[in-house]
Amino acid sequence: MTVIKPKARRGRPPKVDRAFTDTREALLRSGMEMLTEQGFVATGIDTVLKRVNVPKGSFYNYFGSKETFGQEVLKCYATYFARKLDYWLLNESVSPLQRISNFVEDAKAGMIKYQFRRGCLVGNLGQEITVLPDSFRWQLERILLDWQQRLAACLSIAAQNGHIDAGSDCDELAAYFWIGWEGAILRSKLTQDVQPMDTFFKGFLAGIQK
Repeated sequence: MTVIKPKARRGRPPKVDRAFTDTREALLRSGMEMLTEQGFVATGIDTVLKRVNVPKGSFYNYFGSKETFGQEVLKCYATYFARKLDYWLLNESVSPLQRISNFVEDAKAGMIKYQFRRGCLVGNLGQEITVLPDSFRWQLERILLDWQQRLAACLSIAAQNGHIDAGSDCDELAAYFWIGWEGAILRSKLTQDVQPMDTFFKGFLAGIQK
């Protein structure tokens, strides 16, 4: 019996969208882990690629430059963190202030889990802003404003329920929280302890509760 083999296709193999997407997502996950631990400048593309076994020459099939890669990583982090905030701050089964407290406790648990190696990616990049491409500046500010709006909405409910003063400027309080919170995370990384996070949050609550 004669076996007829199929003719081999010439040229490049067809692209597989699923494989492309999976590899791109793996690079972004690796980027989030590394940038959260050591920032943008100190993170080399080679190290990111090695983590997911992607050849260096293939990087530019997924991202046009390290700057573009960093922006996409930041975008992914912003989406992830927004979902985390919604999970805690929109939980109607507990009071608004308890929602914020639960978010804080979850953040503390995360710091301990990763042995204080990881902080907030937005905070990390904010500390590098003078050496980052200008494109990061507006992106970071937009993310922080989004977080402020989510927290302000939760604080507004607290004001409506009488848990804080009804005349409170919730937008201003939310801005104050995130400014202080980023500093508390930095201090916790330095001390390898969650005490700075506790200290800040206790002070924040003391200043807004009736």
